[in-house]
Formats: sequence, structure tokens, C-alpha cells
Amino acid sequence: MVNYKWKLKDINKVDKNGYKVFSCFACGGGSCMGYKLAGYEVIGINEIDKAINKMYLKNFSPKYNYNMPIQKLVKMKDFPTDLYDIDILNGSPPCSTFSMAGKREEKWGVKSYFREGQEEQVLDDLFFYFIKLAEILKPKIVVAENVKGIISGNAKGYVNKIIKEYDRIGYDVQLFCLNAAEMGVPQRRERVFFVCRRKDLNLPKIKLEFHEKPIFYREFAEPKSKPLNKETQYYKLWLKRKPGDKDLGDIRKRIENKQSNFSTKLIYLNDIPNTLVSGSDYIRFDRPEKLSDMEFIHIQSFPEDYNFNGMDVKYVTGMSVPPLMMYRISKEIQTQLLDKIKG
Repeated sequence: MVNYKWKLKDINKVDKNGYKVFSCFACGGGSCMGYKLAGYEVIGINEIDKAINKMYLKNFSPKYNYNMPIQKLVKMKDFPTDLYDIDILNGSPPCSTFSMAGKREEKWGVKSYFREGQEEQVLDDLFFYFIKLAEILKPKIVVAENVKGIISGNAKGYVNKIIKEYDRIGYDVQLFCLNAAEMGVPQRRERVFFVCRRKDLNLPKIKLEFHEKPIFYREFAEPKSKPLNKETQYYKLWLKRKPGDKDLGDIRKRIENKQSNFSTKLIYLNDIPNTLVSGSDYIRFDRPEKLSDMEFIHIQSFPEDYNFNGMDVKYVTGMSVPPLMMYRISKEIQTQLLDKIKG
């Protein structure tokens, strides 16, 4: 049974199921590793970021590697034969504009740089380029992951457009809001998954329900980590913490009536860790220490021996889909959908 503590070599022990995946916005390969753990072959990826792509290639050797914006990928005239009618087209279109943090609507439709070194693009357009790729390749199943905020408030209209586009190109869509904490991942991470079935295959609706035992921070907390500098505001605020404080923002609001530091989370030994976000900080409640790289790896269910190629571990893991999350979803897709096509 796969659990959150594992190594890359474990993938070699997995029996192959014969199904193939192409993954877009691959990032560190969180989704890809989930598919691999479930027995799939990830034959190709697409990733815009050159440094991220280089790191991915340090860990895996996909048959097809498209290190380019998806806007350019969909303009290719001919794809390799084995990418057409592929079993699963997977993707996590960058979703920061649909995060519930800040005034998100002001960012919709605006060109921006998702990260230094990338091309300028409208982030909320990327989902539709991903759908265009599905229209070209005609995969049997499309799986798309996004933040929970995409189904909240005014963003619901955006989701309706996505569903209509999938319907236009011949796919039925189901939406699932899943919590990684219920899927064997030591993290409260709610994400929305679009599972799209090609209509001509007449596949049944899929059911996705998970009830894995929760994993508390104490199960993998390290005996010693990165101590806080006693001269910093972080440390001085931490000293005034009280049970129930979720972050340093709660402390500052209570003692200074100021709205700040809410992105610096407090992690409790006897609780499931917060959602891992690349731009947040994480401090132990019981000791004035920041979490370690290995703790971030465990929280995100990344392999312990993953080669980050010098990149920031919290950034890479925080931007990725937890492998165990995709492992469990893809196992259900196999048994409930793909195996029925095979008969």
C-alpha cells in the first residue's frame, strides 16, 4: 500500500496497468508521480518554466517533453501518433487568479508573469488552451485540477464556461472538491478536480469518495529544525501565542489590532498540517522553529529522495499536486472508467 513516506525507486516496483498519460503544466511532477504509483505510463509532459522542467528531467525521462507555453503547444501541426486518443490528458492550469486570497477579481483577464523568467500571459485563459489541446488529441479522459476558489463566488461563471467548452468538444464533466487529508496525505488541502469523459465512449459517471485515516504532524515531526531568530518580529509574536491561534496574524490582531502576518501558519503536533502554499511560512506551535524541507516533502507526499536540483523545496512542493492525491484518483479512474473501455 502506498503511503506518504516513499522513494522514487518504489515506482519501479509497481505493476503497469497499460494506460498512458500526457500531463500539462507538469511542474515538479506531483500528478505524474501519482499516476506512476498507480501503474500508468506518463509518456509526455508540457511545462513552461525552464528551471522547473530541468528539475523534472533530473528525476524522470518522459518520451515527449514540451518545454514551452501551452499557447504554442496547441499550434503544433502534428503530434506523435501515440498522443492521439491517449487514455488520460492531465493538467493543472495555473490557478492563482482564482485563489480566495485578496481581491482576486481584479486579476481576471489581466496579463501577468506567473513567475520570473516565464512569458507574460493571462492566467485565467490557460484552462481554455488546455481544453483546445483536448479537442486536438481527443483523449478518452481529461483530468484537470484547480483551487477550491474556482467554484466560489463569481468564479462559478468561469466554471460554467469551462463545462460548456468541454461539452462542445464532446465531453461530459463531473466536478469533485476533494480534501487531501482524507486521501492519505498529511495536509488539509482542498482542491477541485474536473473529470471529463469522452461522450462517444458511453462511460458511466465516476464516484470519488475517500476516507483514509488522518495523519497528524507529530507522526513525522523532526526532532530539530530551523530555529527562529530571536531578534525577529516572528519570534516576538510567537512568544505571545495561545492555543487556537492559527497563524501569527491571529496573535497580532489580538495584541495590536493589526491585520498582517496571516500567511505565517502555526503547526500543531496533534493536528493535520495546513495547506502547503509556496508563499507562506510555517512555524511549529510547540517550539520556535520553522518546518524543515523534509517535513514539507512529507506534508506534500513527495518522494524522500526527489532531486530538487537546487530549487526551493517549499516552492516546488507547494506548487504541485500531492502525488498520493492523484494516485487515489487515478486508481478509481482505472477501475471505474478505463477498464470498462477495455472490457
